[in-house]
Amino acid sequence: MGSQDPVPRGRVRRTVPLAAFTARAAGGAIVASMREKTGDVGAVASFHERAAARYTELLGQSKGVLMKAGQLLSMLDSSSIGSGGFSPYQKALAQLQADAPPMEPALAKKVLSEDLGRHPNDLFAEFANEPMAAASIGQVHRAVLHDGRDVAVKIQYPGVAHAIRSDLANAELLATFFQVAASVSGVALPANPRDTAREIAARISEETDYRQEAANITAFNRIYRGHPFIRVPEVIDEASGNQVLTMTFLDGLDWAAAQSAAQGVKNAWAEVIWRFIGGSYRHANLLHGDPHPGNYRFGTDGRVGFVDFGCVTVIPERRRRSFVEMVRAAIDGRKCDMHALMIKTGFFGPDSTLTADDTYQLMAEIGYEFLAPQPVAFTSDSLARAIHGLIDLRSPDHPVRRMSVPDDLAFFSRHNLIMNPLFAALEATMHVRAITDDMDGIAKPITPLGKQHHDWLRERGLPLGLEPHDHP
Repeated sequence: MGSQDPVPRGRVRRTVPLAAFTARAAGGAIVASMREKTGDVGAVASFHERAAARYTELLGQSKGVLMKAGQLLSMLDSSSIGSGGFSPYQKALAQLQADAPPMEPALAKKVLSEDLGRHPNDLFAEFANEPMAAASIGQVHRAVLHDGRDVAVKIQYPGVAHAIRSDLANAELLATFFQVAASVSGVALPANPRDTAREIAARISEETDYRQEAANITAFNRIYRGHPFIRVPEVIDEASGNQVLTMTFLDGLDWAAAQSAAQGVKNAWAEVIWRFIGGSYRHANLLHGDPHPGNYRFGTDGRVGFVDFGCVTVIPERRRRSFVEMVRAAIDGRKCDMHALMIKTGFFGPDSTLTADDTYQLMAEIGYEFLAPQPVAFTSDSLARAIHGLIDLRSPDHPVRRMSVPDDLAFFSRHNLIMNPLFAALEATMHVRAITDDMDGIAKPITPLGKQHHDWLRERGLPLGLEPHDHP
């Protein structure tokens, strides 16, 4: 960062003061004014490229809330957002998907020893010094237990939990970034972007609680035990603590390699992911809130492993059932029922000016793949529709401007915004409606994977989406 001292590897730099950051961003108004006077479009484009690089530098150095949010935003197709002015920011943010600079091996082992109270040699027969992955909150090392099991050891960066939980500038900086991105794209954000930023920051801060993530993994492992194509690791309790999380290793292709696989396998992976994300709250009350493809391991046999469970929400049964019924009403074209269920679920009050036609039009756009001729081929148009329904709110009468999202359902929009580009990148074709119908329990499965899934459900005695769950 210019004349500033470099950040030691493995250390967390606190974010810069918001005033300094917004002062740099304010240059956008000056450049926009210059364009109006001179018509120098090239100067404006150059400014935004430099601004995007600066934002990305600051986001990446936070190694926490902002970097994680940057990874999410980098998945979006910038050409689908407003006027396309977000493009240089999206390209810059794409850098955040690359591995972050890792901790030195000695520091990683020091964190492990201090957290677990034991030397790595006492816990592992083998431990790789170099991490296999480095991300926003921690890095992952391969290791082998003394009983021969291959494991993945996630070690948290020193100070990252404190930085995320205590630095309120994270949310402020993220809100400012939202506002700048919206401005250059010609997109209007919902009511108060700071509320959205605070919610994202709060949920991401939970990912620093490795003991909670261990509990989440165990809950999902119990649900998906013996599943034919969904794989969830097992926590190694004796090698896990506050800053270290050890789980059985799941092998498979990473996201980059998966995109080059045969189309039949990619279609299978898409259905597996759809069944995992949608099935976890239909067959239990768990919402996996981080459907980023970097968290998946793709098996050449069509199976998918899920390795990150830091962002999980437990949905109360009444809310879960209302939400599933709301989606079903939208799929079935029951506009008035859907409108009533949106009120019941908490998206708006009974005195709202939104009509049944307003809300159905929105849901039909967001959930286009449910209503389109089946099977559905996912393309860039899929994401464009989701963005228009959830983000691209230039119209002052857009329904989302008059809606709120219950806290425990906040990450459903994240599913749409990440899964659509994920499936499009896989060029996947799916029987979206039939898969949803069989998971809800209103029709028998028509796909081979669906039949395997339902055999497993019967064996486990788990409920379907519209069946009552034994959960508060």
